[in-house]
Amino acid sequence: MNSEKKCEVLCSQSNKPVTLTVEQSRLVAERITEDYYVHLIADNLPVATRLELYSNRDGDDKKKEKDVQFEHGYRLGFTDVNKIYLHNHLSFILYYHREDLEEEQEHTYRVVRFEVIPQSIRLEDIKADEKSSCTLPEGTNSSPQEIDPSKENELYFTYSVHWEESDIKWASRWDTYLTMSDVQIHWFSIINSVVVVFFLSGILSMIIIRTLRKDIANYNKEDDIEDTMEESGWKLVHGDVFRPPQYPMILSSLLGSGIQLFCMILIVIFVAMLGMLSPSSRGALMTTACFLFMFMGVFGGFSAGRLYRTLKGHRWKKGAFCTATLYPGVVFGICFVLNCFIWGKHSSGAVPFPTMVALLCMWFGISLPLVYLGYYFGFRKQPYDNPVRTNQIPRQIPEQRWYMNRFVGILMAGILPFGAMFIELFFIFSAIWENQFYYLFGFLFLVFIILVVSCSQISIVMVYFQLCAEDYRWWWRNFLVSGGSAFYVLVYAIFYFVNKLDIVEFIPSLLYFGYTALMVLSFWLLTGTIGFYAAYMFVRKIYAAVKID
Repeated sequence: MNSEKKCEVLCSQSNKPVTLTVEQSRLVAERITEDYYVHLIADNLPVATRLELYSNRDGDDKKKEKDVQFEHGYRLGFTDVNKIYLHNHLSFILYYHREDLEEEQEHTYRVVRFEVIPQSIRLEDIKADEKSSCTLPEGTNSSPQEIDPSKENELYFTYSVHWEESDIKWASRWDTYLTMSDVQIHWFSIINSVVVVFFLSGILSMIIIRTLRKDIANYNKEDDIEDTMEESGWKLVHGDVFRPPQYPMILSSLLGSGIQLFCMILIVIFVAMLGMLSPSSRGALMTTACFLFMFMGVFGGFSAGRLYRTLKGHRWKKGAFCTATLYPGVVFGICFVLNCFIWGKHSSGAVPFPTMVALLCMWFGISLPLVYLGYYFGFRKQPYDNPVRTNQIPRQIPEQRWYMNRFVGILMAGILPFGAMFIELFFIFSAIWENQFYYLFGFLFLVFIILVVSCSQISIVMVYFQLCAEDYRWWWRNFLVSGGSAFYVLVYAIFYFVNKLDIVEFIPSLLYFGYTALMVLSFWLLTGTIGFYAAYMFVRKIYAAVKID
């Protein structure tokens, strides 16, 4: 702590330079051209490179304002006119804060910022002595250290440490990493989304409430003798609207997993918004999410069991097993396959085998019993009461218009929820794939609420139109159509991959699309579940309001 180092040589016996073999040189050169970064940690702070951007271009040099931003880690090297140079000298700058204490006590020091200035200095310009200290060339007259991938390269790795006192308190030492330069964009996007959603709700409530009032009033009028005209519209399908769909077990299992996801995401975003999951405890977010998903199995199981009972299901044990294994099984399968590829590359980013086993134990030891418990109680509870009886013989469904097609429905229903959260999605993508911190959970919470509201509204509209067209098979269709925004997320992910990322290798591309598939699947389950429950409540409400002989 607090000891300056002018220049020290690393990794060399008695000041001999390090020799990189041809193979090592080729690998280093390849990594530099692929823009690899190096990450270091001191006192739990990640290293950052300061980037000074001049904001107002025109005007005098004196008036130029510096806009300081930080880049996580430092670049392994750089290329210039087809030559490759390696950063082999690191100047560390550590900022410390001195705690105020009573007299006669020693000061305690706290590291509050960790910066690095990487330099490339060729072998001939560094003079090293026996004690592994060295002297750097004065001024800017040194040349950078070139790496020639076709032969052996000799070089020194050196570093210097400089300590500076700082006023930043230890509690706010993460602020420099988390300062976002584009908070305004978020506000604009949120205001935009809120306006869209209110506009939507206004139109929806107007259309639906007015039309419904009219419908219900018409249906509830005493039948006049002249009024023997045939009824049309949603009242006609009252005897079939609650007819159980095909594959009720799979539907209830997926909806159970959706409820599990919904509870987990809500709690995680809320807790993160209160600032309890700071990035200084690495991996806290993922760990919390995993544990919460396991424990929310009770709610997932309960809702799945109750729905399965309502859909006239009998095999509750099989249903509970299906709920506990269907979605988690798919997620685990995809992650395991991707992890095998990462293991094959000997990457440090792979999940270790013991962790995999621990996750499996949690899944079968915590999640599975909890889902069974919830399912048991849900299945024993009174099923949802449907306001109308189902006829013995199903009615014929008339020929449907082209716009009642499922895929058209997905396209129509997905666009508004996606538009409401599109900007936030961009920031989440750049946090995952472009080495940024994401710490705007307050915004994310607002966006999540907007998403829930817009999904519910769209779903109600879609199911209303469908019943008006006398098509009563709404269970599966509504679940698929409500999750339509997931399709747009997939399209956006492909667009992002092509336009924003320069991934050329096979395995990184595979990882990108593997994780994207997981995101899209989870997002579809989440939005589909929200939409389904909104539509189910709506359908029960409108059929309870009409008098049916």
